[in-house]
Amino acid sequence: MKLPPAELTRREFLGRAERGLGGIALLSLLKTAGLSDTGSNAAQAAAPSSFRPLIDPARPFAARDPHFEPKAKNVLVIFCSGACSHVDTFDYKPELIARHGQPMPGADDLVTFQGAQGNLTKSPWEFRPRGQSGKMVSELVPQLGELADEMCFLHAVTSKTNTHGPGENFMSTCQTLDGFPSAGAWITWALGSETADLPAYVAIPDPRGTPQSSVNNWGPGFLPAAFQGTDFNASNPIRNLERPSSVSAETDRATRSFLQRLNQRHLERFPGDTEFAARISSYELAARMQLSVPEVSDLSSESASTLKMYGADDTENPLKAGFAKNCILARRLLEKGVRFVQLFNGAYQTGGEGVSNWDGHKVLHQQYAKHGPVLDQPAAALLRDLKQRGLLKDTVVLWCTEFGRMPTFQKGASGRDHNPSGFTCWLAGAGVKTPFTYGATDEFGYKAVENVTTVYDIYGTLLHLLGLDHERLTFYHNGLDRRLTDVHGHVIKEILA
Repeated sequence: MKLPPAELTRREFLGRAERGLGGIALLSLLKTAGLSDTGSNAAQAAAPSSFRPLIDPARPFAARDPHFEPKAKNVLVIFCSGACSHVDTFDYKPELIARHGQPMPGADDLVTFQGAQGNLTKSPWEFRPRGQSGKMVSELVPQLGELADEMCFLHAVTSKTNTHGPGENFMSTCQTLDGFPSAGAWITWALGSETADLPAYVAIPDPRGTPQSSVNNWGPGFLPAAFQGTDFNASNPIRNLERPSSVSAETDRATRSFLQRLNQRHLERFPGDTEFAARISSYELAARMQLSVPEVSDLSSESASTLKMYGADDTENPLKAGFAKNCILARRLLEKGVRFVQLFNGAYQTGGEGVSNWDGHKVLHQQYAKHGPVLDQPAAALLRDLKQRGLLKDTVVLWCTEFGRMPTFQKGASGRDHNPSGFTCWLAGAGVKTPFTYGATDEFGYKAVENVTTVYDIYGTLLHLLGLDHERLTFYHNGLDRRLTDVHGHVIKEILA
């Protein structure tokens, strides 16, 4: 006779539920730490839709293999904070010149970020052909224009927001909200670093201050905190890095040696304590940085000709000289093997219609005439220097801004409003076609109309150049397999060399 199934008692039910939830929690913790089987090579072969790097907590920055053979090893981002106008720099529009002073067709009731729009307004700067390609570039950035043959222009980039803070977030993290990992954090989490004595990821704020979204541009979000960007520039070294004057060098070395012995003894007693191992690694890197950071940020060893090429010796324009020194620092960091360098041009200042950034609402000509030279010579010198030293063979460069500007002037002002509907970014260096132009805005530079490009596409392509599949690089967070490009984006194969 078949017996009926035994009834499940309340105690048994709660016990099974407790064990099940405990198992789920353990798996979640392991996946978050990158230590579960889903990150192993065997598991990746069985489930190729995802990839989580296996990270040794004692060596979180050790170089790791990409998914496939990369075209580039390092990334340099030059971020023009404040929304640099594409129609005044790199996006030549003859029709905008021809219809200067006329209403923009179909835009009678157009209201953008700060209000109603006035008439179409040509750039105050002439455009002229550059290099062998004849690419038209504005006189606002003549030295960058001379390097047009080294660039791959993306003229149909779009953003999801017309506000600076969320726009910077979107360009740096592919999310408009705060708290998501920056591209540099994703890349260094996936690949580690080629240097043991410097951070894998360095953000270089403008000498005048931070961008509007500040540390969100280089934050780790939900990735391990070790992969956030370390921010310092040529004039402001890392805070609290130097040894206190009251402690001698000999005492400092002896203290570190004693601490190292204690740490090693603890690890031997508790070999599975990954959190402690990661903390030791961070402290040891900080100790090495006491020597490496002052050395890499000390520009006194640079030749007079190098300082002059960058404009770092320009006593009449201290803003340019300050940014030039940051450009030299960026080159020195890339030379040392830093994986991701994020260089900012422009800072957020409350009440700012000065020359703090590219936010040219009211007096565009006056503001850009001062700010253009701050960017132009130093950034052009950085590209030339990277090329002559052979660093562009392994480095991909992204020049970007959070969105573009309107082809009209605002009513009652002499400047351009925010425009996320179409703007320009450009790439240079390893793995991209140059000279090359991809995408286009309409005849006035208002909307992207040809080969429309998203920020997701840009980072999907950057990850591809680094040997990473943007659809497979995931991190388990809050029940979701997150990725830098969210659920969007594709590799722009047309621009690959």
